[in-house]
Amino acid sequence: MSNVDLVQLTEETKKLTAMVVEDEKVANELLSSTFKNFFSNVKSCFDGKEALEAYSKSAPDIVFVDIIMAGMDGIELSRKIREINPSQIIIVISASNDIEKISESIEVGVNSFIQKPIDTKKIIELLSNVVSMINKKKKIETKTFSISLPLDLYEVVNDNAKAESISKNAVIIRALRNFYE
Repeated sequence: MSNVDLVQLTEETKKLTAMVVEDEKVANELLSSTFKNFFSNVKSCFDGKEALEAYSKSAPDIVFVDIIMAGMDGIELSRKIREINPSQIIIVISASNDIEKISESIEVGVNSFIQKPIDTKKIIELLSNVVSMINKKKKIETKTFSISLPLDLYEVVNDNAKAESISKNAVIIRALRNFYE
């Protein structure tokens, strides 16, 4: 990882919301307070059931989940979130080095796996990867034009498209026509 512009990274992540699902109180508080420096909103949950209910209400951009939790573990939670939203970004943060659990989380389709303890360098690298994933996702959704929109413009286009019940591409085409007229 070379020079990461923290200001630019934070500008991108502040447009996003996150959920931390960790059953250990101290670890949950540490992760949540750290991520609050980067995300506009961080929802903290202590078990899978609570997280699934909160996810259904708020649908955060990124879900950070521990694998080993009482009741519904992180793998089952990830599986249920994937049923609701197959493209949800899910990142496992776990101290577990159980190969079976790690393999199972990969099968579920988590986007990334980070081993605890997490240091600042890992967090910055993780957040850079998250921003890249989201930007790639936005670019794929607008691939007809082979352009990548900044997240704030993407949100405006998306909101306008929803409000008018038309495609995002139609909103972009109209904006380009108005600009070039």
